[in-house]
Amino acid sequence: MLSRNKRTSTIQTGFAAYFVIKAWFYGRGRTKLSHAEFQIKRETQTMKPSKQFWDKIADKYARDPVSDPEIYQRKLDITREYLSVDMRVFEFGCGTGSTALYHAPAVAEIDAVDISENMIAIARRKAADQAIDNVNFREGDVETLSSGAEQYDVVMAHSILHLVKNRKHVLDTVYRVLKPGGVFITSTACLSDFSFYIRAAIPVMQLLGKAPYVGYFTQKQLTGELAETGFSIAHQWCPGKNKAAFIIARKDG
Repeated sequence: MLSRNKRTSTIQTGFAAYFVIKAWFYGRGRTKLSHAEFQIKRETQTMKPSKQFWDKIADKYARDPVSDPEIYQRKLDITREYLSVDMRVFEFGCGTGSTALYHAPAVAEIDAVDISENMIAIARRKAADQAIDNVNFREGDVETLSSGAEQYDVVMAHSILHLVKNRKHVLDTVYRVLKPGGVFITSTACLSDFSFYIRAAIPVMQLLGKAPYVGYFTQKQLTGELAETGFSIAHQWCPGKNKAAFIIARKDG
């Protein structure tokens, strides 16, 4: 059992981390977040129910620039190497559609879903402004993939796998809907690899009702789960500490 001083220190550390991250969430922090860290804040500072939270901040989310454009662009460039003009793509957790719209000219069609109707509304406006008509934005989540098999050449899921309680079910579903030889592309916060102050803040935020369920696992564990599902790892890259791991897994066949 922890001594009183150690328990107090642990609580103080947790609360300090909470207020640091809270400042990041509302744009009051002086430190500019990377794109991956912004995704972490997006998904850990969630009011109940999460749909209403993301509907409320959709406009601000859409306005915020990518803080690490080089890292983001590298992920886009690597992804593009796996795309071709005849492909069908599915993305869940698409946000305001930036990634889907970027890749739209390189593929035949993209189905993109997000739980926030306001995010989807912004994504549709962006598609109209850019005269892109091969991306189908709609409300939904991974369960949208629950019917049918071997429908897509590519599935994308960015900053979402650490939020699902039944990750095995999600990976099984993704595997099932991919065509043989298809790829699953994900950028994921593997929180067990992150700094203590971030991991310490999350339970405090959950206690205060400010964060949803969060799964803790390492990048090694995630790649192991993908392998157990039947995927082979085609590419993996983590740009640094407290950054999301970028993984491309192929369904052999």
